[in-house]
Amino acid sequence: MKALGVVGYSGSGKTTLLCALIPLLHGYGLKVAVVKSTHHDVDWDAPGKDSYRLREAGADAVLLQGPKRWFMTRPAPTEVSLETIRASLQPLPDLLLMEGNKALAVPKIEVHRRGLGRPLLAPDDPCIMAVATDCLLDIPCVQLDLNTPSVIAQFIRQWIKKED
Repeated sequence: MKALGVVGYSGSGKTTLLCALIPLLHGYGLKVAVVKSTHHDVDWDAPGKDSYRLREAGADAVLLQGPKRWFMTRPAPTEVSLETIRASLQPLPDLLLMEGNKALAVPKIEVHRRGLGRPLLAPDDPCIMAVATDCLLDIPCVQLDLNTPSVIAQFIRQWIKKED
């Protein structure tokens, strides 16, 4: 399994880019999983629902099984690492795309929009191998056209092949 971070400031278009990339990467025959990180507490369950009550009663994990989707909840590990994320994915995908988790030491693509007025992350993060942007930048790393997801998907495909 290859892991690739997609990082950038809020509003830069990370999720929009991932939504465009996933079908393109599937077209290359890749099985793709996504981890969306947030610094906010998350909960997909509602107080009063059975799965919520079971979790609150102390179950270490609760799997809500439906005819089309399954959702599992369990306590988050004290330290997030590629290993802890990998352990939660079965079967393993060919490619794990991780939105957020800026501090994780994995290869990354930064999503940068000039209009946000935010500084680049790439100069301070040696794991950023490319910047997907809507402008021309004076930087030493690879620049990808943020508005052409097929080019970014091809870059990812080439990176996967090079890493194999």
